[in-house]
Parts: sequence; C-alpha cells; structure tokens
Amino acid sequence: MKFEEVLEKRRSIRKYKDTPIPKENILKILEAARIAPSAGHRQPWHFIVVEDKETIKKLAKQGWAAEAPVMIVGLADQAASPNWCINDLGIAFEHIVLAATNLGLGTCWMGQVGREELVKDLLGIPDNFKVIAVMPLGVPDETPSPKERKNMETIVSWEKYGYKSP
Repeated sequence: MKFEEVLEKRRSIRKYKDTPIPKENILKILEAARIAPSAGHRQPWHFIVVEDKETIKKLAKQGWAAEAPVMIVGLADQAASPNWCINDLGIAFEHIVLAATNLGLGTCWMGQVGREELVKDLLGIPDNFKVIAVMPLGVPDETPSPKERKNMETIVSWEKYGYKSP
C-alpha cells in the first residue's frame, strides 16, 4: 500500500473479528515501533503484547476493546528520558498504528489516565515505566467513514501565528 493510502485508510477501530493475528505480523508491527525516532536516540519505550483473553478483558477500558485478539501496552521509560519519554512513546505508537493499517489490521489508541496502577499490577510493570496507552489490534469488523477534518488554512500559519500562505 502506498503511504498516502495508509494515511487515508487509518481509522480508530472499535469492532474486531475473532481472527488470530499471526506472530509474524505482530513482529512486523513491533519492528515499525522499534525503528521509530526518539530524542537523543534513547528509545525510552517498552511494549507488552497481550494475547490472553482474560488479561485483555481486564485491560479493556471499554467493552468493545475486549473483542480484540491482541492488546499492545505502551510504556515510557521515565529513567531513560525524563523529559521526552512520553513524546517518544507517542511516535513509536503511531508507527504501530500505521504499520497495522498497512497490513490490513485495525487499532484504536486508548489512553490510560487513572488506570496506571491497575495496568502495572496486572502486568508486573516496574516503577520507572509510565503506562501511556493500550492499543487493541485485530482484523477490523467495521469500516468507519472518514471524519471531517479542519481545512489547512485553519491549522497552518506561515512565519507567524495567523499569517496565511504567501
């Protein structure tokens, strides 16, 4: 798939088929995260791949997420990069989203505000890691329509805020 197609096809998927994801595809997706850029090349991330149905149910913030055959938990290593670990994890997680889309799989980024201790206890996560998000991964069982986006003039200024393109 061409890069522009991947960008256009990416959607937040909230309904998944009960189809196992081959480990080979999971590894391709994780490779995309592994090669993501990071501040100072610190690579302050760790990913936990969960395939156990009961654990996925406990991680699922919403009921629909429990349907996914895989859940990827994104952790930011605060000791490795105190100032930039969250941004870096965000970049790596977006690489996961795009790689999954390219393979015909669906994802939905789910923040974990207020659930960090639950996730840490459930998965045995060390203190230096911050739980940033969990991401269901699976074969989509829906095709959401594209959402309306702001136009370019609304979100871009040239040289100074509010200046339009020359």
